[in-house]
Amino acid sequence: MEHDLSPATLAELRRPRPYPAVSVLTPTHRRDPLNAQDAVRLRNAVAEAKKKLESDPAVTRDRRVDVARQLDQALAEVDLAHSEDGLAIFAAPGEHQVWSLARTVPERIVVSDTFLTRNLVSAHTAERPFWVLSVSADRVTLWNGGVDRVVEERSGGFPLNREAPNFDPERQERIGDQPSSFRDEGTRRFLRDADTALGRLLRDHPRPLYVTGEPAALSLLCEAGSAAKDAVHVQHGGLAHGTPEAVWQAVRPVLESEARKRTEDVARSLESARGRKEFAAGVDELWQSAREGRVRLLAVEENYRITVRDAGDHLIVTGDGELDTREDIVDEIVEQCLETGAEVRFVPDGMLGDADGMAGVLRY
Repeated sequence: MEHDLSPATLAELRRPRPYPAVSVLTPTHRRDPLNAQDAVRLRNAVAEAKKKLESDPAVTRDRRVDVARQLDQALAEVDLAHSEDGLAIFAAPGEHQVWSLARTVPERIVVSDTFLTRNLVSAHTAERPFWVLSVSADRVTLWNGGVDRVVEERSGGFPLNREAPNFDPERQERIGDQPSSFRDEGTRRFLRDADTALGRLLRDHPRPLYVTGEPAALSLLCEAGSAAKDAVHVQHGGLAHGTPEAVWQAVRPVLESEARKRTEDVARSLESARGRKEFAAGVDELWQSAREGRVRLLAVEENYRITVRDAGDHLIVTGDGELDTREDIVDEIVEQCLETGAEVRFVPDGMLGDADGMAGVLRY
C-alpha cells in the first residue's frame, strides 16, 4: 500500500485517465473490535464499483473486464493488519493503486476520467510526514515519520553502510592520540555521500527533516554538504543502529514542542485577522472564500467533519445519508485552499472555540 504523496506522485494521480477511472474510498480502523468489519465493507465497496461499471453504457466490455481485474488485484494487495483510518483504491485501464490514509474518509465510489484525490491530499496535509536521518561514522539510516511512529525507509540508497575505520594503533601509542572517527577523512567522504543521497531524496520528496547523532557527527554532516542545513538537530547517538521505537522516542519531544509553537502561531494569526476584518469561520463562508482564492491561512481542527448539501449560493448543514450530500466538504476546502497557495494547519480539537471547527485568515 502507498503512503508517500510527493508532488510528482500527486501530479501523476491527477492526470486524466481513459474512462473509466474508478475511485473507491472506505473508512478503516486501526484496532479491534472496530476493524473486524473492514474486510467485509471493503469487499462490498469493490463489488458495488463493479456493478457501476456493468450498468454504465459508456464503458466497453474490454475496459470493464480490465478495470474489474485491476480492482481485484488492488483488493488482494490491501493489508488490513496494518490499516490506518482510511483506504483509497484507484483503478483505471491497465493500472491500479492502493493508498492507506491516516485520516478517515467517507465511504464513496466515483467513476470518472480522473481519480478522486482530495481525501488523499487532506490526509497527507494533516499527517505532516517528515524524515529522520540518523548519522554515525559507519551507518546512516533514514526513517519515514508520521503521526505516531517512524519506520525505516529503504530507498534512495539508504541505509548507507561503511566498514569500521581502521586506525593505526602504533601511531596512537606513539603520540598518545585518542582517535576520533569524526576526524577521519574516510568518515568525511562517507557523510559527503550521505549528503548527496539526502539531497536527491529531498528534491523528489520534500519534507521537514530531523537529524539525530552525536554532536561531532552532526557538525561533520553540515560541513560535508548542504542538504541538511535547514534540518532540526537532535543530539542523540546510537540511533543509526537503533529501533524505530528508539528513534520515535528521541524525536517525539521535539515534534511536540514544534506542534505547540505552530498552534500558538495559528492562534495569534487568527486573532490578528479578527482585528483587521480578514477573519472567516464556518464551512459555508470558507467554502466561498476558498473558491475565490481569498484564503491565506486555513486552520482546521483535527477531527472536524461535517456533512452539507449544496443549495446554490450556500452550503446547508444536513445529516448523513441524505440525497446530494457532500460528506467530505472539509477535505474539498483543504484541497482548494492548497491549490490556491494557502497555508493549511491542522490544530487540536476545540482550539478554534466558536469558529465551528474551521477558521481562516483572508488575503483581502
